Amino acid sequence: MKLIVQIPCYNEEQTLAQTVADIPRQIDGIDKVEILIIDDGSTDKTYEVAKNLGVNYIIRNKKNLGLARSFRRGLDACLKYGADIIVNTDGDNQYAGKDIPKLIRPILAQKAELVIGDRQTAQIDHFSPIKKFLQWLGSGVVRRLSGINVPDAVSGFRAISREAAFKLNIISSYSYTIEMIIQAGKKQMAVAHVPIDTNPQTRESRLITSIPKFIESQMTSMIRMYAMYRPLRFFFYIGSILTFIGLVPILRFLYFYFIGNGAGHIQSLVLGGVFFSMGFITYLVGLLADLISHNRQLIELALERVRKAEVENYKE
Repeated sequence: MKLIVQIPCYNEEQTLAQTVADIPRQIDGIDKVEILIIDDGSTDKTYEVAKNLGVNYIIRNKKNLGLARSFRRGLDACLKYGADIIVNTDGDNQYAGKDIPKLIRPILAQKAELVIGDRQTAQIDHFSPIKKFLQWLGSGVVRRLSGINVPDAVSGFRAISREAAFKLNIISSYSYTIEMIIQAGKKQMAVAHVPIDTNPQTRESRLITSIPKFIESQMTSMIRMYAMYRPLRFFFYIGSILTFIGLVPILRFLYFYFIGNGAGHIQSLVLGGVFFSMGFITYLVGLLADLISHNRQLIELALERVRKAEVENYKE
């Protein structure tokens, strides 16, 4: 049983050594622990530090591609290098490496395919009240959209089984965390969470440079993924709202029409007809999107088989 710990990095020369040092090399149930560094176009000495640390594998992006794309490259590489379990952690040493055995335990026990570390953010001192609130609110929304009970949806400390890694297709360029959970929920994966410790803060988050921008990016990701995997329901809600809005002025016109005063309210009929037509068109779009979604599922099955074939060819 091989475990590969992947660490996406961008300008982490100051913290990478401690992050790597904290990773346990002997874990019950694991025969081999290896480390993969994904250098996302760092402009400092991250790459040189990684080489001097003697990690097993290093992937180097020629330019900064973003966290999600680096994570995806790392996932593909871990599969090629024969990982049975993949653990993702951050290069800023936010997560406690000593919790890796706890994180992978549900996978080893065959109780989960994806395990997410719960930072218990309400107890983290350096998190501001607004950050704690947004984390609580965002995790609640993700739970509703995915159908998975995860208390810390944006935690990057997570363990993934080999089979689950083949099924995941991260398409975002910003962050993979929420997208992965929604995909896991819609693909009926077994997901667990375990409480973990965090280390003292070493730097400010590079993902949350602006609260409004962070909210916009995460909301966009949630809506996109939900619409992708539940298009009929998504467009049904929108179509129903438009239809209801259209019915209100139509009923208003009918009321005045039957009391003999309809001529002066023809604009209500026109406005209602416009919204009613928009609602009907939205229903049709939802039906078409649902058919496309089924085709997407077939494509994902084909992609999963292609990825497995590529890995087998790489081994040969």
